[in-house]
Amino acid sequence: MANVTLPTPMRPGATLPTLAILGASVCFGLVPLFVRELYALGMAGTGIAFWRFAFSAVVMLPFLPLARAKRRQALMVGGAGLAQGLSWVCYMHAIETGPLAITGVIYMSYPIFALIFAWVLLKSRPTGRAWIAGALVLAASALVIGGDGAGLNGASLGTLLWSVPAPVFFGLIIVVLSSMVMGLSPFERMAAGMWGSVIGLAPLAIFAEPGTFQPGSTDAWLAIAGLGAVTALVPQLVYTFACARVGPARAAAAGSIELPTMIAIGWLAFAEQPGWIECAAVAMVLAAILMAPPIAAPAKAAVVRTERVV
Repeated sequence: MANVTLPTPMRPGATLPTLAILGASVCFGLVPLFVRELYALGMAGTGIAFWRFAFSAVVMLPFLPLARAKRRQALMVGGAGLAQGLSWVCYMHAIETGPLAITGVIYMSYPIFALIFAWVLLKSRPTGRAWIAGALVLAASALVIGGDGAGLNGASLGTLLWSVPAPVFFGLIIVVLSSMVMGLSPFERMAAGMWGSVIGLAPLAIFAEPGTFQPGSTDAWLAIAGLGAVTALVPQLVYTFACARVGPARAAAAGSIELPTMIAIGWLAFAEQPGWIECAAVAMVLAAILMAPPIAAPAKAAVVRTERVV
């Protein structure tokens, strides 16, 4: 029987944390279920994104780093969170209008953007393995877009482009969180990032159509509470603590279940049955996630996706 080498040895007592990461990542993948329900209840994408971040930001307010010595790093996280929050408006539009299989494939390309930002900001030159991972993501994206600019269910190229900003700026905030703000605790980083997103999204209320930014019914408030708690706050906390117990490679492997979860939601809840092209693209992206190497901080090793602000 052939010996199989795991990418990261299983640490003692790592079974439960690994299952916790699987559960948290499934929760992250449930975002489209709540988002499309909120669109159906009359909310705008700006309002959905704002209230999702605001729910967690209010809970994390006691951990907001306000001390003078921490302000510079807090502003760095807040700035990255602001950019991520604005990119989520695009992501909401993509979820509303595009097939989840395609939106998910593009969204899960964020580890590649993280490696690019690490190269630019940390002078961490990508390895050959990183370039191969990037090529896999590009090939997967090209596969689902197709030569005629349409993918599953006739999604337009314009719809697909709405998916791009979210993984770009998620890659940025991963680099900032994992390598550039080591003076902040995980809770402080999470609080600063969430409040940055809220500050960036709040002014968009003036551009929203009347009655679409704030939940207008009990059902909408319940959906917002579910979106904030089930897909953000609770899984974020579980993920943050569980990652420290299992190591980077196993965390990335377990976390990659988020993409199949999105596709399953599209299939079961919205009748978006994926074909062989989408399945092949998913396999390529999952391979790229597992292949992408960790990002190392200048003075302390840090890992892609050990702390995420969602």
